[in-house]
Amino acid sequence: MFGRICTFTRQLSTRRATQGGFVGRGLEEFFESSQRLPVTRDQTGRAWTASELRQKSWEDLQKLWYVVLKERNVLASQAEETRRLSIPSKYFSNKSRVVKCKKSMARIKTVLNERRLAWEEAQKNSTAATEQK
Repeated sequence: MFGRICTFTRQLSTRRATQGGFVGRGLEEFFESSQRLPVTRDQTGRAWTASELRQKSWEDLQKLWYVVLKERNVLASQAEETRRLSIPSKYFSNKSRVVKCKKSMARIKTVLNERRLAWEEAQKNSTAATEQK
């Protein structure tokens, strides 16, 4: 069953790869490459700040959203595998990484909402200006 799901997923990702430059690897993308338990904790970055995100274009924010979403899915897959295999949580304690992903995603939504509100206000002002003429 799992093999059929992987094959089907790989076929879908191959179809998408020819259409828009997307290179997918199937379900393997939701797991980190190493098979061994980590010995030390990896150094991770910080969450994106809203001021940094305000400088990004719409396309950059969209790409960043999916990168952060993929990272969040990888962390969720790790947590589920840790639970399923009864691995001690000290090996995969990624709570800070999950929090950083959630903060970044919330800040991306905030920036996009600010832009939406500014656009709506500009539309309203433009309509009001044309009606006064």
